[in-house]
Amino acid sequence: MKKPPRPPAAASAPRNLRVATLAYDGLCTFEFGIAVEMFGQPRPELPAWYDFRVCAVERGPLRAAGGLRVRADGGLETLEDAGTVIVPGWRGADASPPPKLLVALREAHARGARLLSFCSGAFVLAATGLLDGRRATTHWRHADALAARFPRIRVEPDVLYVDEGLLLTSAGSAAALDLSLHLIRRDHGPQVANQVARRAVVPAHRDGGQAQFIPSPLPAQGEALGALLEWMRRRLDRPLPLAELAARARTSERTLLRRFEAATGRSPRQWLIEERLGRARELLEGSRLSVEQIADRCGYGHADSLRHHFRRALGLSPMRYRERFGHRGAATTRMTLPEKP
Repeated sequence: MKKPPRPPAAASAPRNLRVATLAYDGLCTFEFGIAVEMFGQPRPELPAWYDFRVCAVERGPLRAAGGLRVRADGGLETLEDAGTVIVPGWRGADASPPPKLLVALREAHARGARLLSFCSGAFVLAATGLLDGRRATTHWRHADALAARFPRIRVEPDVLYVDEGLLLTSAGSAAALDLSLHLIRRDHGPQVANQVARRAVVPAHRDGGQAQFIPSPLPAQGEALGALLEWMRRRLDRPLPLAELAARARTSERTLLRRFEAATGRSPRQWLIEERLGRARELLEGSRLSVEQIADRCGYGHADSLRHHFRRALGLSPMRYRERFGHRGAATTRMTLPEKP
């Protein structure tokens, strides 16, 4: 199991909430739309949200995929006071970014701005030289090209996103949603990220280390297996031996193992480890439960087992994780927890 990316700071809104998203001729409409949905939608129910702007890389008209045209709020000068800059894809892996854009991105980074790339936008960040010696990712179809053209970058082709502090890169298309929610979670805590995810009707949290794609995502028994996965999620506090799972799925253990790996890319045991770890992280971030209580609710049996899995996967103890990444309101916010069946 890959280690998920470790957020560099506890959840606290950054001082500079200005987000500038690049627009260019040949704009990737889907990736641009994700930036708008995640950071540009008004959210009056939240006390502090991002100030969203669109930055034109070049003079218009700026055409986007699907026959759309985009009117920007300004040119590259828009980046001068941005706290976060998003590169929503690029017009082609072989298309060289304008030198003025590269200079503007380097200057923004030097001022402390965070630079995010969605999908092929990683080629733009790579061209700045800022990713040299760092980890990065892009769409799996472009990963080899990125590694060949920029050998100083440690390209990770099979993850959803990589967080290197001020430099964040995501894999293809929808992985931009995961990276965006990860950053919102980093800035505002899990409750706000969950609220944004619910509004967008997308999963609230997928670790960056999760695989980009699975060769056979829809096995013949997909619906039955989906029901089994939900049944397992409701019983993470219990031992779930393979024999019980196979009986529940009305199949043999060997057949279940084959179907389970085809659908999830993991064995039932690996899947349970990740689900339990994810549940434990949510409870550490957003509840006041003790480590012992969380270990019990997540099926670890004992706090020592929870500590072992946390150190192995995240390099932190549960308490250290809570200190670093716990939501500021966790001490006073009550979290709704599932009742034990």
